[in-house]
Amino acid sequence: MNQNSMKLFAPIQLCLLLLFSTTGPAYAADGPLQVRNQFPIFLPAMPPYLEPAEMRDSLTLGLSHSSVYVTERIYPWTVSMDLELTELDIRLKKVLGDRMEIGLDVPVIRPSGGFFDRPLEQWHDLLKAGDYGRSERPMDAFLYDIRFRDQPVIIGVNDRTGLGDVRMTIKYALRKGSPALSFMAGLEAPTGDARTGYGNGSYDSSAAVLLDADLFEQYHLTANAGVTLPGDLKGYQTIGFRTFWYGGAGIEAAWWRRFSIIVQCLVQSSPMYDTAIREIDWPGVLLTIGGRYYAGVGSFEFSLTEDPDTAGAPDFTANVGYTRRF
Repeated sequence: MNQNSMKLFAPIQLCLLLLFSTTGPAYAADGPLQVRNQFPIFLPAMPPYLEPAEMRDSLTLGLSHSSVYVTERIYPWTVSMDLELTELDIRLKKVLGDRMEIGLDVPVIRPSGGFFDRPLEQWHDLLKAGDYGRSERPMDAFLYDIRFRDQPVIIGVNDRTGLGDVRMTIKYALRKGSPALSFMAGLEAPTGDARTGYGNGSYDSSAAVLLDADLFEQYHLTANAGVTLPGDLKGYQTIGFRTFWYGGAGIEAAWWRRFSIIVQCLVQSSPMYDTAIREIDWPGVLLTIGGRYYAGVGSFEFSLTEDPDTAGAPDFTANVGYTRRF
């Protein structure tokens, strides 16, 4: 997105402040928002979530919808992506003993032509910002075609729902309390179809250090630093993915008894070897602003995510979710 589009967050924050104006004791923080990078060509490479250091028994249902537009040809690469992507994530976490947690993430993915082209066109006109060439394509048309040396690597399918790569995690608490410190390792199985972009056809692994800390009475900090070792992308051709690093932090501000504001940022380097295409080679940055409503043993969250450096991430992502603790 153009930098001017960051103005989108100002009216959202104002609406939240007006809607939830009653203060009171804060509920326990539930950690960062359940958002990951839905950039289609990176999605099979085990993109990370911001994770809390705290152990928990929980079930999370998250629904995300993002819009992507990149059409670039610099030989030997041709990257053609004009699509919207909807993803349902089912995340289960279970505590074992005093210091260990295991997790299972099951993503269900549906790429499509979508329905946001007209609102985005009106938004760009309002800001007098460029549209990256969207207007040269048919409205709400679908295009997902990645080629290397003019031969296909990924050819997406419009409006087809499929299983993505399933992820398993194990977390070990190095220090409990505040600040809390944990180590997490992950393994992603090749359960998604690599030729159509639902997976990469290889096993991926990751490791990360997680930190939680309470700041004063109303603020909770989460910070992560990690590395991912993705396997090769085995689509119509086999393309090597490289090790990438990531880091991020989020602040939850519990200004009201049942509602909190969350701001977080996650940065990851590209898993692709040099393509000479800026949108692919530059790090992906996810700047997310959202809120969480606590309702008994569960919590509801919603958020919007922008890409400040206009590379390596969707133009925007909208997310809603529900987490139930056991």
